[in-house]
Amino acid sequence: MAKFIKINLVRRRIMQGLMRNVGQSRTDGVLEDPSTIKNVLICRPNDRLGNLLLITPLIQEIQSTFPNAKIDLFVRGGVAPLVFEGYDCVDRILMLPKRPFSHLPTYFGKWFSLRKKNYDLAINVESNSSSGRLSTLLTHARFKSLGETELEASVYPDAVHIAKSPIYHLRHYLEQLGLPKNNNPIPPLDLKLSDAEYAHGKELLQNLTGNSRKTICIFTFATGNKCYPKDWWANCYAKLKEQFPDCNIVEILPMHNESQIDFAAPSFYSKDVREMASFLSQVDVFIGADSGIVHLSASSGAPTVGLFWVTNINKYAPYGRGSFGVNTNDTPLEQWISRVGEVLGSARPTA
Repeated sequence: MAKFIKINLVRRRIMQGLMRNVGQSRTDGVLEDPSTIKNVLICRPNDRLGNLLLITPLIQEIQSTFPNAKIDLFVRGGVAPLVFEGYDCVDRILMLPKRPFSHLPTYFGKWFSLRKKNYDLAINVESNSSSGRLSTLLTHARFKSLGETELEASVYPDAVHIAKSPIYHLRHYLEQLGLPKNNNPIPPLDLKLSDAEYAHGKELLQNLTGNSRKTICIFTFATGNKCYPKDWWANCYAKLKEQFPDCNIVEILPMHNESQIDFAAPSFYSKDVREMASFLSQVDVFIGADSGIVHLSASSGAPTVGLFWVTNINKYAPYGRGSFGVNTNDTPLEQWISRVGEVLGSARPTA
């Protein structure tokens, strides 16, 4: 594993060096008729669950702007088909292997496949991604948005957010092509769960709690230094029980079945991403450290509280439907738990 990480870091540095200052958004001509945009490519060659969920707002934006368009995705790893299963507008998913050096023929084959189709619009999601920029530049596309423009903070105060940034860049780019300014709210993360999945989630939660009381779900794990220590979670769990004695408090477990509160709360475990989201869609509040599960919760429709102490809250905080982020370095536990009480006391927002 350590050897693979080193190889990946070297690959990334080489790519960043080669792609630095290479290529600009292609703005040849004017887009007079949005209905002519029929084929769109989104480039996000990343395999992390959270990063894939964070492009669901962009897909919704494209749907509303170009309702006749079909969307292809250039991503990495195998979770993408599950994430975008509910999006009928998604046509092809071109998936790079998660470990390219172990599957070189497949890896290069996917890159070459970018040249086999003509697109009306190609979009790079992450402006700092060298592979994202390169894949966008390689395509045969009438219009190419690389997201390299620095947006004015006074006009786009939340453009640093990783889900909102590509939408603001796209809107700015389309204005350059002659389309009117779009001031609509940024779409939320949305996994597009089916009615059957919502019903399954309701059954799962009922089987776990055995009652109809409001439910707080916690996720006590996160990768690396994003993970809060056990004593922090023990204190948090005790405070939640004290503040909300009439609520269920349950824990959703990570893939390796670990609990920072030593399984003190009733727990739910699944390896199925959509089943996890189905379960989360039925809870009244989800609380967890910055991770893919936070974005999975937000995309399920649950009011989501993201906890941050080492990562950028402005870039990754959950938003919409009563969700919010907390910087635990400067926000006392009692203060943000009080805000959780406000969410529990309100009807669930729809947007």
